[in-house]
Amino acid sequence: MGLYLAKRLLSLLLTLLFTSIVVFGVLEVLPGNAAQVMLGPDASPEAVAELSRQLGLHLPVHTRYLDWAGGLLQGDMGISHAYSSPVWPLIAERLALTIPLAVFAMLITSVLALVIGIYAASRHNKPADIAVMGISQIGMAVPNFWFAIVLILVFSVQLQWFSAGGFDGWRAGFWSGLQSLLLPAIALAVVQTAILARITRSSVLEVMQEDFVRTARARGLSERATLWRHVLRNAMIPVLTVMGLQFANLLAGTIVVENVFFLPGLGRLIFQSIANRDLVVVRNCVMLLAAMVIVVNFVVDVLYAAIDPRLRHREGSSQ
Repeated sequence: MGLYLAKRLLSLLLTLLFTSIVVFGVLEVLPGNAAQVMLGPDASPEAVAELSRQLGLHLPVHTRYLDWAGGLLQGDMGISHAYSSPVWPLIAERLALTIPLAVFAMLITSVLALVIGIYAASRHNKPADIAVMGISQIGMAVPNFWFAIVLILVFSVQLQWFSAGGFDGWRAGFWSGLQSLLLPAIALAVVQTAILARITRSSVLEVMQEDFVRTARARGLSERATLWRHVLRNAMIPVLTVMGLQFANLLAGTIVVENVFFLPGLGRLIFQSIANRDLVVVRNCVMLLAAMVIVVNFVVDVLYAAIDPRLRHREGSSQ
């Protein structure tokens, strides 16, 4: 297990390093003056020169990268040009919404997908199974932003059960906050639920063909008892892996949904920073989102190895 963790940790660090180089290169090394972009085409040369000095654009590329990377390691993300404040407090404030939204969406996805997938597998090739698979296929094709607009039209405009957008903050009350995040979480979860339901169904059906399941049936166990006692434990291994990867996708998917519902999260901060040409904030937000996805994938790898020892043994025997 130690060797497996060491390899995965090294892969994590190298991936973070490569990602930081790409993010820095895209926003800093491409042709054009970042200070001119941030101030706009009508800015005076003196203002552009002063902002360039503040951003350190007169320094060599490798020096700017090392300064930025070193600042990240120390928790210093620089100063926002548009907000005239440190970047990290801005991001931390928005994460207080984005992370709960992703967790809420993942909870909805997990509950619905597991119930639907197990239900479909237990009725394999029956009308219920065919209907579930057809609906899930449609769900996989639905864009999150379109479904979000439909939810607003139905539940906010027509039924007036929920607010069409906005977030009063957690200080207004926990349940009030959850109510504000319910529709965005459902919009985020619809595609992931459809995907995970199909994977759950396939995994359960695959395990149901194993010899130990046939032995359990031969001993007189009912289909329900066989499913819950023997099938699900083994079928959950690939499902849990996909759930971890989906959580990473939900973190990135909040960018669009937050803008549809006017939620003051990290995704909306990125859009506002792009509109304000605040490249310092954009760079750090993109790097943070990428780092969160990479770390989640690392955790998934570790959990997968903990659940399935055969993976660790294969890694060790390959040396």
